Amino acid sequence: MASNSINKYSVPYIREYLTTLKNNNYSKETLENYARDLEIFSAYLFYIETQFDKIDKLTIADYKGFLRDQNYLPILHKYQAQEELTDKDIEKSQKDVSELKKAMYKGQLSDNSVNRMLSTLRSYLSFLVDVDKPVPIPPSAIKMIKAEKKEKQVAELNELISLIECPFDFEEEQIVKYRNRAILELIFSTGMRISEVANLNREHFKIENNEIVDTKIYILGKGKKQRFVYLTERSIHYLNEYLKRRVDEFPAMFIPTKGTRKATNNPYLVRLSQNYIQMKIAEYRRKLGIVVPTSAHSLRHGFATYIAEEGANPAAIQKLLGHSSLQTTSKYVHASDKFAEKAHRDFHPLKEEAE
Repeated sequence: MASNSINKYSVPYIREYLTTLKNNNYSKETLENYARDLEIFSAYLFYIETQFDKIDKLTIADYKGFLRDQNYLPILHKYQAQEELTDKDIEKSQKDVSELKKAMYKGQLSDNSVNRMLSTLRSYLSFLVDVDKPVPIPPSAIKMIKAEKKEKQVAELNELISLIECPFDFEEEQIVKYRNRAILELIFSTGMRISEVANLNREHFKIENNEIVDTKIYILGKGKKQRFVYLTERSIHYLNEYLKRRVDEFPAMFIPTKGTRKATNNPYLVRLSQNYIQMKIAEYRRKLGIVVPTSAHSLRHGFATYIAEEGANPAAIQKLLGHSSLQTTSKYVHASDKFAEKAHRDFHPLKEEAE
């Protein structure tokens, strides 16, 4: 049990709020993010020694600065350290802190990150209103900060191709070469999210004689939305080459070569992590000298950008990406500098040379 001094600064009804989100089919990742955001807000209240029912609009204004100054991590640790925990709770708390450290930025939070955390707080206040619980300020009092609008950057196509192909150059173990190559080919082939890729099982693919024989797979995406994604012949080739080297019965499509394979008896837990995939892409990017920040999400972004440049319909791209609105898709589907330059050169009304 936490001490009273901590309890009085914690925001109430968090468990009920998260349960409501879970019942509304929010993803596990979203629930974890919301829980973390509200814990950070509780740590802030502990820091300013203000109980939740005493907050006002000035409190929220100061909280924005608290987030932007990136001074909440040591305060969060101090907040958690004040708790009186059982041995089981201590073990869980240490794991939670470890996950928080991984999730938090080393530098100042971006405008979008601050807005996401403010959005969590506004959503939480709306929940309290919906269940007829007292709120110190209305949800509408949580105003987003003005975020700088930056055009999304994506590496040149030849750079993305080099990234996809490079596991053959940088990995020594044969099965790792083919596994990592298959993962990168799959992301760029389908535009899948990294979470969707990590959660794939062999049963998602139509496999005969240990070979994939169909170009489409049916997946459960963000917000539990289902959709088809489509494989290129090239991606099928490398997925099949990887499957040929598998000599196990684990259900996951992509598995580690060590670690959890020996640490658990549950075959469904033997699965390559999202963190590993992101770490490898970052490593490959550094080795290749790619300047534009590139991640698994960048490959998804590149998929949308380059099929758009080939003339794909935005509505079709929306469906392939699994977006609910075309407005969301428009953030991904932008013309590269090279494409914009060509359009300017070909279509400008005064493109002729001066006489």
